[in-house]
Amino acid sequence: MRTHRRGMLPVSASLAGAVALVIVTAGPVEAAPSAGTTTTFDVTAATLDITAPGTAALTNVAPGGTATGSLADTVVTDGRAAADAGWTATVLSTAFTSGTQSIPASDVRYSSGAATATTGNGTFTAGGTVTPDATAPEVTAFSHAGGTGNNTSTWGPTLSVIVPLGTSTGTFTGTVTQSVA
Repeated sequence: MRTHRRGMLPVSASLAGAVALVIVTAGPVEAAPSAGTTTTFDVTAATLDITAPGTAALTNVAPGGTATGSLADTVVTDGRAAADAGWTATVLSTAFTSGTQSIPASDVRYSSGAATATTGNGTFTAGGTVTPDATAPEVTAFSHAGGTGNNTSTWGPTLSVIVPLGTSTGTFTGTVTQSVA
């Protein structure tokens, strides 16, 4: 055996100690314990809704004139998360009455105007100016075609009522109903 000078251990003894050290520290490594968690969730759908103001006032007008005003914002919210997210909002109006006097719904004009806000994809289309006569078929106020998933549309419709020349003074009241399907 070969030895180092000055009382050192033999080289083979030093190597045997190093090998023993490697064997002790190079033992198998155990994996940390683990646990899997199965995770689920539902994608839920809401409904198709329309909101409109409860009341509106038109301008005062003399017989033979046209009363006009804003109905304030109408909002359709489509939360159905549908593959075909199309819908049509319609509008109907009753006659406007005051006591025994009546201005027929055929003298009412509803104008949707353009959308003031939209979300989602697809095509949003204003219905333009229509006569929402409740005695006739419903007319389109606004519509949405194509697109998928949820969407919203807001518009600020205006209403005008043509007052016949022979109408007496009074406060006239009617109901404008907007629906969506």
